[in-house]
Amino acid sequence: MNILIQLAYLLASILFIVGIKMLGKTKDARRGNLYSALAMFVAILATLAQVEMISLVDIFICILIGSAIGAFIANRVEMTQMPEMVALFNGFGGLASLSVVFADYWLNTQIYSYSLDSITGTSVALGIFIGGITFTGSMIAFLKLNGRISGNAITFSGQHLLNLVLFLATIVFAVVGMLDQAEPMYLYILIGLSLLLGILTVIPIGGADMPVVISLLNSYSGMAACMTGFVLNNNVLIISGALVGASGIILTKIMCKAMNRSLVNVLLGGFGQTAVVKGGEEEQIVVREVGVEEAAMLFDSASSVIIVPGYGMAVAQAQHIMNELSEQCEKRNIDFRFAIHPVAGRMPGHMNVLLAEANISYDKMVEMDQINDDFANTDLVLVVGANDVVNPAARTNPNSPIYGMPILNADKARTVIVCKRSMGKGYAGIENELFGYPNCLMLFGDAKQTITKVVAELKEI
Repeated sequence: MNILIQLAYLLASILFIVGIKMLGKTKDARRGNLYSALAMFVAILATLAQVEMISLVDIFICILIGSAIGAFIANRVEMTQMPEMVALFNGFGGLASLSVVFADYWLNTQIYSYSLDSITGTSVALGIFIGGITFTGSMIAFLKLNGRISGNAITFSGQHLLNLVLFLATIVFAVVGMLDQAEPMYLYILIGLSLLLGILTVIPIGGADMPVVISLLNSYSGMAACMTGFVLNNNVLIISGALVGASGIILTKIMCKAMNRSLVNVLLGGFGQTAVVKGGEEEQIVVREVGVEEAAMLFDSASSVIIVPGYGMAVAQAQHIMNELSEQCEKRNIDFRFAIHPVAGRMPGHMNVLLAEANISYDKMVEMDQINDDFANTDLVLVVGANDVVNPAARTNPNSPIYGMPILNADKARTVIVCKRSMGKGYAGIENELFGYPNCLMLFGDAKQTITKVVAELKEI
């Protein structure tokens, strides 16, 4: 029986690895997700085969309750709320890891009066520490994304020093707790410190950097799960947790590069604070507005079009009308593609998910590094709800808070149409210099309604 269980864990591990590898390519992402789900199903069955202390009936009741809650929430959540959903998943993953490792510690040291070996003890301490930070950090990220608390950076004097003191205190109580395992008070304090650190680490992070935060917290949840695997001596949990942790860190580094930030800066916290520009220092931007009919004529006369989607597209739920726009362009033999910035939206891959939901072909979605050189030879660029990721100030203005951030070179196209509700600023809190460029036209209004009118005009041309 034990051999069969280990073989099942091996199969699950292989499926996890294959699934995560497939998630790296948009066209294979759905199958990768299915393989990963199958891996989890196999791992759960193998684990249930070993259960002795709890009846299978109790376990299935818990599964049904959890599944019902998950299905209810998933059916109600909008695509624009997916970042908040992911933050919650990360948080509860961290809480689950914390709870499991502490329960195992309590069972062995307080009930059976066993002494944990050094590897298991270290894993318990790390599981509590990482799990606690992941839980409260993710909850703060959720509240920021959901608008329950301010999305701006919340800072105070001595914040970094306080975080350092609390971090050193967690090390002290973790060590003392493992040396005196019969006294659980040290781990109670460790739990409290880790939960507090999670809050203090995320509150100074501004809304513009939420994609990086979610990616990092996802990595933390994986590392917490990995520590749980060491505590429970469960190989598949170790492997799957390590995969999530490693892939999350890699993605975080990619996101940091896309925002011109260092990984060390992210790990220390306190990044992404919005720069405040004093009144009178900003130059007045003069914009040129374009109507729906003129916009349709520009599309009709173009031979190449690039769409730059942003969070505004998600808010307007305009991804489906984008598919109709692409069909109209294809009928005219127009080269039509989407340029995806790594941090467009509020979570990694946000735009890819939205466009895939609208059945837009995966090969039409092109990453920034692959498409940036093509903008200069493009007839028309349509920016839908994006702001900072196309702001030329990142290249041209050394005084700008986003200077040095890699952006999509939309401004180099022959004509740029920016579709947004108003002249409102992006997350960075600064004016977009693109709006005042001579080749830029502003198409004001709700993205879904406005582009729908443009498509209707194209059908009549």
